[in-house]
Amino acid sequence: MAQVTVSIDGKQYRMACDEGQEEHLIDLAERFDRYVSHLKDSFGEIGDQRLTVMAGIMVMDELSELQKRVKGMESEVLTLRKTRDEALTKADKSDSVLTNALGALAQRMEDLTATLAVNKT
Repeated sequence: MAQVTVSIDGKQYRMACDEGQEEHLIDLAERFDRYVSHLKDSFGEIGDQRLTVMAGIMVMDELSELQKRVKGMESEVLTLRKTRDEALTKADKSDSVLTNALGALAQRMEDLTATLAVNKT
């Protein structure tokens, strides 16, 4: 396991993470620290624990909103896939009808050609 030191509200915390995840953990800590700093700027010194809880709730609120958006997008993707599948099915049917019509037309043309050839003789 790798270890990194992150800073939240000016305090250092040593944390473990999987190898290769160090930069990701540092980035997450920096983002969380911005929440804490924002709250501290807004409310002043209200206690470390309270700041941390409030920042955690803000993060969870943001996560909740993102999850709602993802669900909406997943629903939209399903609708688009269904529409695409229906369009492909219609296109296949149209192709089949067109192919049959062209086949019938070709047959009629061959029959006419044969009839004209017989009448010429």
